[in-house]
Amino acid sequence: MGTNGSTMLEPLRQGLPPVDAASVSSSASCALPARYEAVRGARQFTSATLTQWNLSERFDDVALVVSELVTNALRHALPAGTPREQPLDPPVRLHLMRWAGRLVCAVRDPSPDTPTARGSGEDFAAESGRGLFLVESFSDSWGWHPLAGALHGKVVWALFRLGERPR
Repeated sequence: MGTNGSTMLEPLRQGLPPVDAASVSSSASCALPARYEAVRGARQFTSATLTQWNLSERFDDVALVVSELVTNALRHALPAGTPREQPLDPPVRLHLMRWAGRLVCAVRDPSPDTPTARGSGEDFAAESGRGLFLVESFSDSWGWHPLAGALHGKVVWALFRLGERPR
């Protein structure tokens, strides 16, 4: 049985809702520099990928979720004092995967910390914690999985159901 893609995606697949990894029809990924301008690059990559997959109509929702996931990843990938240039091992990667009826966007970051949405007692207008609320609101489901082996950190993913396309 052949493997498609890198073994880095194995823990991601394990953390996803039950979908057959072998049936991924398309996937794309990009490394993001440890700078906040990376959010714009992630949106451009998402736009180009969705256009290539004829899913441009989903761009608004997917791009909002990608922006939030990448922003969260960068917040954790950029603790004070961290060197900003790590060309050999970019700390944040964005993966987009498409199955027949599903699209998954997943962001890898080097932090082992559990992603948490804001608690009910916190200020709703506060910036921190709002991202996962938006991810939950605009995607069909989301979750996370720690990375295994030599890779440190976690993958946070969001799933979008794609409408049946008329033939």
